[in-house]
Amino acid sequence: MKKRMNNMVLILMMTISVMSYANSVYSLDTKKGNTVLTLNNVKEGHELIIKDTNLLVLYRESIQQNGTYKKGFDLTALPDGDYYFELDKDVEIVIIPFKVTSNTVVFDKEKESIIYKPTVRVDDNHLFVSRLSLDVQPLKIKIYYRESFTHENSMIFSEEIENTKIVERIYELSKQKKGEYTVMFESQGRSFTERIKF
Repeated sequence: MKKRMNNMVLILMMTISVMSYANSVYSLDTKKGNTVLTLNNVKEGHELIIKDTNLLVLYRESIQQNGTYKKGFDLTALPDGDYYFELDKDVEIVIIPFKVTSNTVVFDKEKESIIYKPTVRVDDNHLFVSRLSLDVQPLKIKIYYRESFTHENSMIFSEEIENTKIVERIYELSKQKKGEYTVMFESQGRSFTERIKF
């Protein structure tokens, strides 16, 4: 009972922090057709992407330095339709949707979202996997082992997890099969890959 209460408090705190966090990640200033996007607390290697609803990448930039990123975009030049900015960070993707209609850009704050990427950690021969999904999206996990003598990947485990906000799994890797493993995740139409050695 105490563990369940702690989990409920943790989920509530995470929900509150996510709501306030989304507002502090970025700011927008639109003047005369030019939209200035300011991203706070970015790191070198994070990616800023603009996509359309068909997931076609229209713009991609790798952030070059830590701190604050600021850049102007003429989004009115885009054809009428729905688009979104993605800020691809270490463990999350911040999605900022906008609509272009007759050279007018409107951002939809209510549809902003954050996708949390699955995280992986290895301790001895134990593989720890965790993922937060506030909207309870399914997660597919596949684990592959690479044979050292054939260099072929063989799937050793597969699982689909549904109806779970906080995924926490521990997988025991065979001590007789030390080497390279690949963990593949699929969720919300996206795939994530982690390669590990032990």
